[in-house]
Amino acid sequence: MELTSLRYFRTLAQTRHMTRAADALGVTQPALSAMLKKLEREVGTALVVRTSRGVELTEAGKVFLLHADEALRAAEQATTGVRQLLGLERGSIRLGGGATAITYLLPPVVSSLRKAHPGLRFYIREAGSSAVAQSVLSGELDLGIVTLPLATASGSELERVPMVTDELRLILPPRHRLTGKDTFRWKDLDGEAVVAFEAGSAVRDLIDRAASSAGIALNIVMELRSIDSIKQMVAAGIGIGFVSRFALRAGEGLVCKDGKIGRQLAIVKRRDRTLSPAAAACEKLLLNQA
Repeated sequence: MELTSLRYFRTLAQTRHMTRAADALGVTQPALSAMLKKLEREVGTALVVRTSRGVELTEAGKVFLLHADEALRAAEQATTGVRQLLGLERGSIRLGGGATAITYLLPPVVSSLRKAHPGLRFYIREAGSSAVAQSVLSGELDLGIVTLPLATASGSELERVPMVTDELRLILPPRHRLTGKDTFRWKDLDGEAVVAFEAGSAVRDLIDRAASSAGIALNIVMELRSIDSIKQMVAAGIGIGFVSRFALRAGEGLVCKDGKIGRQLAIVKRRDRTLSPAAAACEKLLLNQA
């Protein structure tokens, strides 16, 4: 049974007149009569009776009208829902990333999207790059923000969109011997207590490799995931630490004189799936604001 037939019947029930209903629908009266006969054959009984003043609904017609109205309302709501989704009036965005991305890069993007489209909902997961990539591959997340290069099984299924170049800088506890300097060398950190990101994270691997290349074995005394926790522990005098430049004020943090500790942040998404309008808008804004 087609929705068009239901719309025709609803209009006929509202006007109670074949000619007026045909005029309202923009069809001929014979076409409307043919539709009515076809509909009555499908339901197996008469839906209207003709009178001197037009038509009246039979008891079966009254029952059929109730269900026709419900079906048409559901179809109209479905159409409205899709249009709202395409127009970003509704929708959800599932996004994951590391501490830097979630804490410092994502908030202004979410704020801008929420102001423009308050009906959007966000699901945000903070995790390491490998875990984020696996969640994108499994379909749990629409987008991920990761550190490149990305070592993960089935990585070829992921599209990598370069987003921004980050730099890790050294932060110092109060009254440290390097206070007042703008740069450091790895040999300056020999024997220093280090408050570090947890082992296995992309940032930790990057720092460990850079130190090892300079012949330095870092003295890790504490491992944390949160950037703010690392900053607080360093401020409390536990040891030195490394954090993203995005977590620091302009001019804050020491740059490595032996070579900047840089990394490429990128957006990852599945190659075989088209992003929803909401997720696509989020990706565009992330790239624009990065």
